[in-house]
Amino acid sequence: MFKIGLAEDDVKIAALIKSGLEEHQYHVTPIHDGSLALAEFKDHEYDLVILDIMMPGLNGIEVCRELRTKNKNLPILILTALGSIEDKVIGLSSGADDYLLKPFHFRELLARLEALLRRSDKKPDGQNTLNFADITMDTYSKSVKRAGIPIELTAKEYILLELFLKNPNRLLSRQYIAENAWDISFDTGTNVIDVYINFLRKKIEKGFDKRLIHTKIGMGYILKEA
Repeated sequence: MFKIGLAEDDVKIAALIKSGLEEHQYHVTPIHDGSLALAEFKDHEYDLVILDIMMPGLNGIEVCRELRTKNKNLPILILTALGSIEDKVIGLSSGADDYLLKPFHFRELLARLEALLRRSDKKPDGQNTLNFADITMDTYSKSVKRAGIPIELTAKEYILLELFLKNPNRLLSRQYIAENAWDISFDTGTNVIDVYINFLRKKIEKGFDKRLIHTKIGMGYILKEA
């Protein structure tokens, strides 16, 4: 049974989410204060956390940033009524792996949680290493190095890099990236995918001579050596 941490100050919404997820065999711990949520999520192990933004104590962005410094692989989903592009960029850049707007359909929330948990699961199948150029990914320990230097990635950045490493020298459309990195139908009219790609580029290319992720305008992205 997966253990889900839920930081949501609206007691009714928290109760509905808890009830719905427990029907699908999740164990949910709801907390209605940001400061208390941060303390709980840092001191105890959770498989995934859901964060509202507007909460007493600390807001969800502050909680997300603090959690990410402690655990780079913890799946974090922001669930909020704040839906501007700026709000989404701030949420994703704080370390969140996904961003879902209220009001929401429970089936979509469930699908997003399942996708995040599935992608973060360890798979010790004996084929744990992906390599391209001077990048090495260990899919068991979820660690990444470039030229022997450790690269710290969020869970979503890791998923994107893994997708590129499994498809080297192949042009990936934004639709393909959305379907395979999120596992659900994604609104390609937004720039969320581009935001994540830029986050990933900064992590794996800054300080290195060779760019590896290249843009094909109007077509998508490709992992290749110059």
